[in-house]
Amino acid sequence: MADVLEYKCPCCGGAIAFDSTAQKLKCPYCDTEFDIGTVQSYNDSVGQDQADDMQWDMSAGNEWQPGETEGMRVYVCRSCGGEIVAEETTAAMLCPFCGNPVVMTENVSGMLKPDYVIPFKLDKKAAKQAFMNYTQGKKLLPRLFHDETHIDKLQGVYVPFWLFDADVAADIRYRGTQVRHWSDSKYNYTETSYYALERSGNIAFDRVPVDGSRKMADDLMESIEPYDFSAAVPFQTAYMAGYVADKYDVTAEQSIDRANERIKNSTERTFAGTTSGYAAVQTEHSNIRLFNGRTRYALYPVWLLNTTWNDGKYVFAMNGQTGKFVGDLPMDKSAYRKYFLTSFLIVAAIAMGVTYLVWRFLM
Repeated sequence: MADVLEYKCPCCGGAIAFDSTAQKLKCPYCDTEFDIGTVQSYNDSVGQDQADDMQWDMSAGNEWQPGETEGMRVYVCRSCGGEIVAEETTAAMLCPFCGNPVVMTENVSGMLKPDYVIPFKLDKKAAKQAFMNYTQGKKLLPRLFHDETHIDKLQGVYVPFWLFDADVAADIRYRGTQVRHWSDSKYNYTETSYYALERSGNIAFDRVPVDGSRKMADDLMESIEPYDFSAAVPFQTAYMAGYVADKYDVTAEQSIDRANERIKNSTERTFAGTTSGYAAVQTEHSNIRLFNGRTRYALYPVWLLNTTWNDGKYVFAMNGQTGKFVGDLPMDKSAYRKYFLTSFLIVAAIAMGVTYLVWRFLM
């Protein structure tokens, strides 16, 4: 069966035909006219759309050498299932994820050895001070939070991260619109112009991090980024002294989707930044292709702080290198209602004042 060629209007999607009077292709639905060459070029570009190609070389981490795992043990929390790596002399400790006791179960056999580690730069004192600074000045924080809150555990944890490097080639097509308004003595006019925008280029990504622990919320870990990788060093167990290390339970292969999502979103945002000057820009097609994709395995320093207040548990995290601090705080509902009511009354008073002034002016 022969193929049927049909031209679609790039603006509204309707079928368009050649208008002999205008000597152009014309859409009967939105009355837009197009040069034949323009439509042909547009259809050719649409017909060449390709699916994303995002493949990776999964070679992160190394096997432990004989003797390197001596003195290291994995502890499992019976409450939340969190796994952490610590010295074999540790008999018991509080889980940095939920604050409950953990007990030793097995050694570190079967784990990959990290390629790199970023050592802790900030100590426990700095983390505690960051928590105090973080809670200061919060108007909706309960007044008794500072007095009654209890820090269950403040623990330095090396969190596993898979780092993704890739060169990216992208072809993205957008539809841009510009709107013009004018009037005459009889009518108001609106003219909407449509533009086919094409962007192609290359961009490189180095060490896109993906959290390798299910116990650590991705949004929490991403909130304390970025890390300065120039301070990273080849992994040695000595850096773990005095800290614990979360054992990865998300493999590099299982992290690919998250890495692809971050790379794709970053690429599209970067390219979209070149489409300024239009009233609106809509992405019609995006083709992302990865080259030289590779992964590495690293441990990043994080201070985890578990607090309890009013029968609730709250988890905070601080970048152990830069000091960036994040976490959720409780809200005083009565203070919120008071704040909302005060804001409403102020807005209402301003509105009444403006209304009165307008009324006086019109009178």
